Amino acid sequence: MLMKHLTILLLIYFSIQSCQDNGQVSSIHPVNWDRRTLKHSLSDSLSTGSTYLSVYSQIYSESEHRTHDLTVTVSMRNTNTTDTIFINKADYFNTKGHSIRTYFNRPIYIAPMETVEIVIDEKDQEGGTGANFLFDWTINPNTHEPLFESVMISTSGQQGISFTTQGKRIE
Repeated sequence: MLMKHLTILLLIYFSIQSCQDNGQVSSIHPVNWDRRTLKHSLSDSLSTGSTYLSVYSQIYSESEHRTHDLTVTVSMRNTNTTDTIFINKADYFNTKGHSIRTYFNRPIYIAPMETVEIVIDEKDQEGGTGANFLFDWTINPNTHEPLFESVMISTSGQQGISFTTQGKRIE
């Protein structure tokens, strides 16, 4: 009898644990951006621009009525060997163009040859099949612009899918 009660209690405990959702849909917590935030303002002599990056948190499969969820890794890359670059803002939008979240809206730095990433968990379906990012950035004149890329991936059993996209400067 004791074993039966213990088994039931364990089943209840594990059921409750599996139903709890911590609400965090990205493995990059916003507090992490504080470590990269500039403590001073940027010089007026710097060049600015904006880059659009398409990402897919879901893709269609078989028909428009079935989708697969994807994990998205967004890479913000500094291809300069000596100059630091600055990303001023990272906005994430869904398929309908509605803002989902702003990852940061104060300048962060990316050191020479460094890559900084945003990861959108597979369980985060808010972006949908036509999600995208808009990045505002600042660089020294005669410095390479930042490179924005995304990798989308999903696996199920022995099947997997992955593909990449690259950002396009729009300003």
